Parts: sequence; C-alpha cells; structure tokens
Amino acid sequence: MRTVLITGASSGIGQACAAVLAKESNYRLLLCARRLNRLEELKRRIQSTYRSCEILCFELDVRDRAAVETALANLPESWRKIDVLINNAGLSQGLDGIDHGDTGDWDRMIDTNVKGLLYVTKHTVPLLANSENPHIINIGSIAGKEVYPNGNVYCATKHAVDALTKAMRMDLLAKGIRVSSIDPGMVETEFSEVRFKGDKERAKNVYQGLTPLSGTDIAEIIAFVLSRPPHVNINDLLVMPTAQASATIIKRDD
Repeated sequence: MRTVLITGASSGIGQACAAVLAKESNYRLLLCARRLNRLEELKRRIQSTYRSCEILCFELDVRDRAAVETALANLPESWRKIDVLINNAGLSQGLDGIDHGDTGDWDRMIDTNVKGLLYVTKHTVPLLANSENPHIINIGSIAGKEVYPNGNVYCATKHAVDALTKAMRMDLLAKGIRVSSIDPGMVETEFSEVRFKGDKERAKNVYQGLTPLSGTDIAEIIAFVLSRPPHVNINDLLVMPTAQASATIIKRDD
C-alpha cells in the first residue's frame, strides 16, 4: 500500500487524482487544501464507493511556510511514511499585460506556484526517505514550455516549476527519488474561473468550440506514470487536447 500526498486536492486535477488513485486500490490518500469542507466531502464520496480506501484530510495553505512545516511535522505516526508527493496546488490570476498587472495577483501566483511547491517538497522529502519507491510529481503546464501574450507572471512561475523539477531530479538522485513533471494544455477545471476571479461566463468562453482535457484525463496519466517499475522514470510529459497545437494555436468549431 502506497501513501500519496496530494496538494490542492479540493478541486480540479488534485481532486481527480484522489478519485483515480482510490480506484487503483493500492493507495492511501493524504489530501490537503485550503478548503477543508471540500476535502471532507471528497473523502465521503470516495469512501462511499471504495470503502476500504484510507483517507486523511487536513487544511493547508501551501503559501504559509510555517503552516506547511507544522502540518507535515505533526502528521499521525501511521501517516509519516509517504511514497508519492503530487505537487498540484497552483493557480493563475488575471490576464493582463506586464504594465497593467496587479501586484497582488503576482504575489499570489509566485507564493503558490513556486514557493508553495518548494515548502511542501522540502518538508516531504524526509518523509519519503523510508519509501521503497519514492516519487515526486509536479504539475507543470504548457505555460512552462512557452510564453503567451498577457501570461507573463503565470508563465514565469510555470517555467520555474519546469526548472525546479529538473533540479530536484538531480539533487534527489542519490536518495533514489524519482521526479516527474506532467504539463497539461487546456484543462477544464476551476482554473479559468479562478484566473478571472469568479467570472463564470468569461471562464466558460475559454473552452468554447473545442473539447478540452479533463482533470480525470490528467489523473489517469499520473496513475500510469506512478505504475512504471522502479527503474523507469517518465521525466516530463506534455499533454494537450487534440484541438490545441500550442499555447496559442487552437482549433475551434465554427
């Protein structure tokens, strides 16, 4: 039985990862996010179908360095051996040119997407030490491979995730920790609604005229990456909807 820690598990790709890995039957789920009520509801839904799936939920804002350290240092003893870390917590805020960007949005993206990933990784690595097959998966983005207009700071944070993934793979090699990155294109989750600060109509328009990826599509790919034998590591996997050729080239139905 492998224990997997998923950050940002209350929605989107994180939530889908919890559901897909519960179905796999050989995972225990350690779920964290800012919205504890959403996590507890997710736990109830999963356990209504997979009654034997062990799940522990806890509230955590990955931007809070002290909270991350405290939460991971004080896990119950039976949950202190972690086999898999999925660094999923992340967001985008705004879609403005660099000269019109909201500095509060910049701070939130940098603090969540970069610093939050660093805090969680630093304090989880010691808990991966006793695993026979430790694995870290970082959720990147097409935005970490190419920059698009008005994506400036979000793209910069995902380029940072790409660089950090490569650096982790080097730094943690001696510890036997595999490090992978999954980099999706357009995935229909809360992502655009969060980017546009609750404007549901504007968020909906992002996916008009095409079939985007779903959280489950990405979660199933993550399950596959985790299922590879210990001598195999999938370093970096870029996943796009068929209708998307690049960050900016998209085929929409008329």
